Amino acid sequence: MSTPRLHEIISTLDDLYDPSWADDWDAVGTVVGDPDDSVSKVLFAVDPVRAVVDEAIDWGADLIVTHHPLLLRGVNSVAATTPKGKVVHSLIRSGIALHTCHTNADSPPGGVSAAMADAFGLADVSPLDADAADPLDKVVTFVPHANAQQVVDALAAAGAGSIGEYDRCHFASSGTGSFRPSAAANPTIGVSGRIEEVPETRLEMILPRAGRTQVLAALRAAHPYEEPAFDLFELAEMPGDRGSGRVGVLPEPMPLRDFAARVVDALPATSSVARVAGDPERLVRTVALCGGAGDFLLDRARSVGADVYVTSDLRHHPVSELHEHDEAPAVVDVPHWSAEWTWLPGAARTLADRLSAEGATVETRVSRVVTDPWAMYVPWSSTEPS
Repeated sequence: MSTPRLHEIISTLDDLYDPSWADDWDAVGTVVGDPDDSVSKVLFAVDPVRAVVDEAIDWGADLIVTHHPLLLRGVNSVAATTPKGKVVHSLIRSGIALHTCHTNADSPPGGVSAAMADAFGLADVSPLDADAADPLDKVVTFVPHANAQQVVDALAAAGAGSIGEYDRCHFASSGTGSFRPSAAANPTIGVSGRIEEVPETRLEMILPRAGRTQVLAALRAAHPYEEPAFDLFELAEMPGDRGSGRVGVLPEPMPLRDFAARVVDALPATSSVARVAGDPERLVRTVALCGGAGDFLLDRARSVGADVYVTSDLRHHPVSELHEHDEAPAVVDVPHWSAEWTWLPGAARTLADRLSAEGATVETRVSRVVTDPWAMYVPWSSTEPS
């Protein structure tokens, strides 16, 4: 096993959490680090703050991967006299790289919301608000039987016919093609001016819409006819496996009171609290959730018929307005840091496994430094207004 370079690790992370999946306002990617540096230890954490950097220095980490960005908004200075500047200086001085996977790690399978669903023990999990899958076309062409497989090979090499873990997928059926070459034609089969009928194979293959140009070029190059006939169809958009939030079901219904306790037990402890809106005795089975600040999905959780919605950073008015609807779900508001921490163990494990499969090895660690900014809570002595 070899020790990977930083650029190799970043390439693997970008494959898992494509930067193009990030929201337009976000700042993801490498903040500090030389692409050619060797990396043997990677620390995963939620926040790129001083306490996490100190842990990385003490452990001898070469790279920190955080969920939250260090420099989300533009800055004019990273002088060590500012908190963020001090982090940058400490990282560079210690030879530690910093890479951020933020909203690009929220939506995919194995991302933040998916990790929360696993932590809560949900089944039949799917995106709460699914992104459209990458658009597909279907190409249909008609080839003499003897040439069918060479055309399939050419289309597959150009990117057509891939479905999940299968490639060269196609459907073939038999029929009769008919045509009449003009006087200016140079037909592969037949002669000018005479109607021809040829036993042909009808081939159908799907392809990424983005690969349309190269697939059609391959078809024309491999097809034996001077003017190959083909149809190209744009397929309907389908929901993909990425998207905001998740929705799933509990193995058995349980009272909201017990479900809230289950949620708290599944998350790492902080000095913050979980808040619950709804009848504590209400039975819940269908659970919607979103890692981080998820008030933008409150109505979506209601529209899919969720019994409860779990997220963070909820404000008074959105929750109050939600519960003006008779069919509104209960709401569990959990600490932001705790919810997003659930992603770290799986991300660390997946990175190590991917690199190992490629012949490289790194040691990974998940930071348990609690970087939730809230230090304590004070319960009310009474729930009645004084």
